[in-house]
Amino acid sequence: MIFPGGVGVSGLRVYDWPTADGLSGGTPHLHLACAEAYVVVAGSGAVQTLAPSGYAENPLEAGDVVWFPPGTIHRLLNFDGGLRITVIMQNGGLPEAGDAVFTFPPEVMADPEAYARAAVAADPAAARARRDLAIDGFLRLRRHGAQALADFLVAAHRLIAPRLDDFEKRWRAGALAAAGETGEHLERLRRGDLSHLAQARVRKAEPEDRLGMCGRLQVYPLLPAP
Repeated sequence: MIFPGGVGVSGLRVYDWPTADGLSGGTPHLHLACAEAYVVVAGSGAVQTLAPSGYAENPLEAGDVVWFPPGTIHRLLNFDGGLRITVIMQNGGLPEAGDAVFTFPPEVMADPEAYARAAVAADPAAARARRDLAIDGFLRLRRHGAQALADFLVAAHRLIAPRLDDFEKRWRAGALAAAGETGEHLERLRRGDLSHLAQARVRKAEPEDRLGMCGRLQVYPLLPAP
């Protein structure tokens, strides 16, 4: 669901499936145009991050809030099986349109068709296979250092480059339009025009369950304009 300001919001129950390195959690990935924030609702875990500034691991428990800018590879870990998070995404809709790129191994990143096949997760088995393939690539990036990370970023850009026109349309219709609407409201208020306040009301959306990158998602459909 796109909230006020053009941000996206969803509920997340992080996968408790174990991985090759003995940890449980989600699928490592990054966003090329969007910042992301986690508000931890329940459980305990951590988020591992990999960026040009280096590798880090930050613990997560109920009440924590963490966020990171585009280009930060992130992997969620679920320590107690009960990690639940509210995810807030800049530019709601862009990650679903392809702004999110998985950390698949270099041979998959180099082949757009192979990447597209590996990125599909129609059922839990496929979602787990996708997660495990991205874990393989993530662990390679950690082992091989700065040049491997730089090469991955170039490959990620190559994958999303054909979609940039679509990304811009979504941004203009979402976050940019929301900012413009605030400007219009301020101008009306300067004129003493209160007409936009007639739209005041409470709106509610019911969640839909989906298999996500990092866990089982509760996503909210877009609501019609008031």
